[in-house]
Amino acid sequence: AFQENTDTRFQMITGEYCKANMRKRASFSHKGNYGHALMIAGSKGKIGAAVLAGTACMRSGVGLLTMQLPACGVSVVHTTLPEAMISEDLQQDFFSILPDDLSRFNVIGIGSGLGTAPQTAEALQILFTTYHRSVVLDADALNILAQFEKDSIQIPTGSILTPHPVEFERLCGKTADHFERMELALQKAKEWNCVIVLKTKFTLIACPDGNAWFNPTGNPGMAKAGSGDVLTGILTGLLARGYDSVTAAILGVYLHGYAGDLAAVALHEEAMKAGDIIQFLPAAFQAIAS
Repeated sequence: AFQENTDTRFQMITGEYCKANMRKRASFSHKGNYGHALMIAGSKGKIGAAVLAGTACMRSGVGLLTMQLPACGVSVVHTTLPEAMISEDLQQDFFSILPDDLSRFNVIGIGSGLGTAPQTAEALQILFTTYHRSVVLDADALNILAQFEKDSIQIPTGSILTPHPVEFERLCGKTADHFERMELALQKAKEWNCVIVLKTKFTLIACPDGNAWFNPTGNPGMAKAGSGDVLTGILTGLLARGYDSVTAAILGVYLHGYAGDLAAVALHEEAMKAGDIIQFLPAAFQAIAS
């Protein structure tokens, strides 16, 4: 009774919460009912990050996915992810221009393997001024954002930012310890009216209403290149499905860690890789639903 009746800003994510908030698919429905996501990702030498993010997005229930890719990545994604549509950039090696008519996309995920070319930064600034639905920002999108004037940062309302501690420090400044960093994340989530997913052992989800959630799933085997790209794809797919940004962050982070735990059991923490998280994502969905 003490736990149930105690007011707190802090909650631990549970499988029961995720099950209660997981959407069911209607029997009479089509791909247009489950959202159209745009994934802006990849640069020369980092097209694999785009593949991971796009594949995770498709595994998270989205109806339609368009990938905005530099020319060097088109054939790779056509081969590895045939379910995705492709918008080819004018540049051979990096992202420089937005697709026409952004209004057709329910959500945009951006950052995986993106690079930080000047034209990429300019295109990201244009995105923030022309697109007013939720975006998921990760990796180089956050590094570019950190270069903006701090007072001029205008992130679309309801967006999700997914920094690891170093990216968070670049974006928001240094803190003395974990507690101070947590409070700063909550402050910035309120200031920017967005959700900040601060990736650590017990990932913190800082919400704009001042509440915070901690995630118990996941393991050290996920501390490998590409795991963050998988999370970006999952969050983008869930937002496209119609979840609000807080629920999408809570469910997405829990699923991501749960799939990683299943992969670790089957493959061992040392041997698993980021792509294995996607492989076990269907089993994570099934476990939570049941």
